[in-house]
Amino acid sequence: MNVTTSFLEKGILLSPEITKDPVLLEKLSQIKNKYLKAGVIINKVFLRKIGLLEEESTTKVKVLFSYNQKPGKITVNDFVSYFNKRFELLSSFLRQRQELQRVTSINRLKNMKHRETIAIIGLVFDKRITKNNNIILTLEDPSGKINIIISNKKKEIFELAKEIVLDELIGVEGVVAGSFVFSNQIFIPDIPFLKELKKGPEEECVAIVGDPHFGSKAFLKKEFNDFIEWINQRKGSEEQREIASKVKHLIIIGDLVEGVGIYPGQEKNLEIKDIKEQYDLFTEHLKKIPKNINIIICPGNHDIGRLSEPQPPLLHKYTESLQSLPNVLLLSNPAYINIGATKDFPGFDFLLYHGYSLIYYADNVENIRARGGQKRPDLIMKFLLQRRHLAPTHTSNLYVPNPDSDPLIINKSPDFFITGHIHRLSVSNYKNITLLNCSCWTGLTEDMEKRGLEPQPAKVPIINLKTREVKIINFLKEEKPELKNEKIL
Repeated sequence: MNVTTSFLEKGILLSPEITKDPVLLEKLSQIKNKYLKAGVIINKVFLRKIGLLEEESTTKVKVLFSYNQKPGKITVNDFVSYFNKRFELLSSFLRQRQELQRVTSINRLKNMKHRETIAIIGLVFDKRITKNNNIILTLEDPSGKINIIISNKKKEIFELAKEIVLDELIGVEGVVAGSFVFSNQIFIPDIPFLKELKKGPEEECVAIVGDPHFGSKAFLKKEFNDFIEWINQRKGSEEQREIASKVKHLIIIGDLVEGVGIYPGQEKNLEIKDIKEQYDLFTEHLKKIPKNINIIICPGNHDIGRLSEPQPPLLHKYTESLQSLPNVLLLSNPAYINIGATKDFPGFDFLLYHGYSLIYYADNVENIRARGGQKRPDLIMKFLLQRRHLAPTHTSNLYVPNPDSDPLIINKSPDFFITGHIHRLSVSNYKNITLLNCSCWTGLTEDMEKRGLEPQPAKVPIINLKTREVKIINFLKEEKPELKNEKIL
C-alpha cells in the first residue's frame, strides 16, 4: 500500500504539490497523529502550520523603477525641459526606422525645393479637419512648426491620423509644398515585438487585485473576505486551492481606499470617514495573507498624497500600519518591477500603472470610442504602448514636469502591462506582452455612473508564470468562486 492510498483510507487528502515532490512526501511520516483527522487536506500551507516546512523566500522582486524625487518649486522652464526630454527620447525610438534615418529639422524645410521628399519628427501641437475632410496636423520640434496635410484619399495613413492625439510624437515622410508638407507615411514610436513569449522555469503564480476602495459603503466586504480565505487555501474547489498554493506575489494596482474629499458629496458614500482608519482596516485584511506572499502596492487617484503623476509611494503617517507589514513593497505610480529572476533566467518585467489617463483616451480616440470606449481597456492599453507613453496628451492627466526626464515614457518592452482605474477586467496580448486591466471591489456608485464606469467587481486574474496562462476567479458568486481560463499565447 502506498502513502497516498493509506491517507485516502483515513479520509485525508494530499494535494498534487505534495504527491509530486519526494521531499514533501517524506514529511508525511513526521506528522503527529493529533493532526491526522478525516477531512484534512495536506498541502504546503498545512505543513507550515504544523512546523514541518519553513516559509518560502520572498526575495524575488527587484524594483527597476519607483519614483522617489522630493517635490520642489516648478517653473515654466521645467515644462520646456520636460517636453524637450520627451522629444529627445521618443525621437530616438523613431530614428531607428530606416525611413527616418535622415530626419530634417522643421526650420530647414523653408529652404527645400517644391515637391522635395523629406522626413521630420515632431510633437503634435494641433489637429483639425478641413471642409474637404482632410486632416491637418501642426507638428512642432525644437526648431519650429509646420502643417502636415493628410489626404482622406490615402486610406491607411488617414485612418492612423484619425487616432493621433495632441502632444504625441510622430514621424512623417512626405513632400514639401510651400508652408505645408503633404504626408505619404506616418510613423509612431510603438513598442518593439518581443521575439518570444517568455515563460518561467518555476510553477508560481501572480495574483492581481485592483481598486479595493476600503472605506466606501459600496465596498464588497464578503467578496473580499472570500478572496482572503481563498488565498489561504481555505475556500474554493481543489483546483482553486491548488492555484492559491502557487501564488507567490500579489499586485494591488491602486485605490486601496475610497479616500476623503475625492469628489463633491463623497462623504455620504463613506462608511469610514477617517483616512487613516481606512488604511488601518485595509492593513488588517492584508495581515491575513500568508507571509510568504510578496504584496506589491501602487497608489491610485483615491489614495492619500498628490494626484500628479508619477505618484510617490504611500510612505507617510496615514499609512504607518501598512508600512509595518514585512511582506509589503510600496512603490510609485507608475513603477517597473522584475519578478522571478534567477542566475539562468532574466525574470519577468512588469509595468504597473494605476491608469488615470485611460478614460481620456477611451473618450477621445475615435476608434476606441466606437468599439466600446471604457469597456475596452485592452484597446486603450495597446494605444499607450504604441505611443510609448502612459499619458501623451497634456490634459489627459495631472503630471509633474520633471526637467531631467519624463517618467511616464515606456522605455522598454515589459512582459506584463498592468492597469486598473476603470474597474473592468480585461486580458489580452500585444506583441507578446500580456495586457491586464483589473477588476475592483466596489459596487456601482453615483460617482461611477457620472463618469460612465460600469464595474466588473470581485474578479481576480492569476498569472501562471510557467505557462503564461491567466485564470480568473469570480468571487461575486454567492455559493462558491467561479474559475475561468484566459489563455494568452
